Amino acid sequence: MTGNGQSTRRVTRRALLDRWWLLPVAGTAGAFGYMGWYATRVTYGKRQPGEAQFQTAAPQHVADLAALRDAWSERTFTYAGRPCTVMRVPRAVPGGLTAGDVHLAAFSRVCTHLGCSVNLVRDPEVLAFAFNYRPPADEQHPQLGCRCHYSVFDPLRAGQAVFGKANGPLPRVRLEMRGDGVWATGIEPAPPLGG
Repeated sequence: MTGNGQSTRRVTRRALLDRWWLLPVAGTAGAFGYMGWYATRVTYGKRQPGEAQFQTAAPQHVADLAALRDAWSERTFTYAGRPCTVMRVPRAVPGGLTAGDVHLAAFSRVCTHLGCSVNLVRDPEVLAFAFNYRPPADEQHPQLGCRCHYSVFDPLRAGQAVFGKANGPLPRVRLEMRGDGVWATGIEPAPPLGG
């Protein structure tokens, strides 16, 4: 007992050695808990693209319609300081442009995970081998893929992240037809990286 009525317990080396096993068990439990949380977040935390919220920017010619003749024709460009891509798609896409029987969609090529470059991957076998992602049978079409951490985005789902570490959709670019030219007139804000 000490002078103020409280007892002090002396920790000995022996007492510490009797409980040393708690450290690796706690560390292992924490590591598995974090991995479980992260896997759940990456697998089930994909955010759906909402209503397009374009920020107006200076109009810019990005392609002639003749250059986007076939489905999945693509042209890359830089708009509002961001690398982007415009492509002809086989059906209307939310936030895209439909003019008669022509459907176009444009996206930022900056991955929403850590900002690497996203490119159109046309071959489903490349997606399966290089990205470890095989789209369902009814979605066998080109996808946008990030080679840094193997995130995959579906252009027909308005750029939604469908596989990999990215959870946020790619920002969309607003398009307009002016004569036979395709023009960019706005872009969605860039999301914070890491999502």
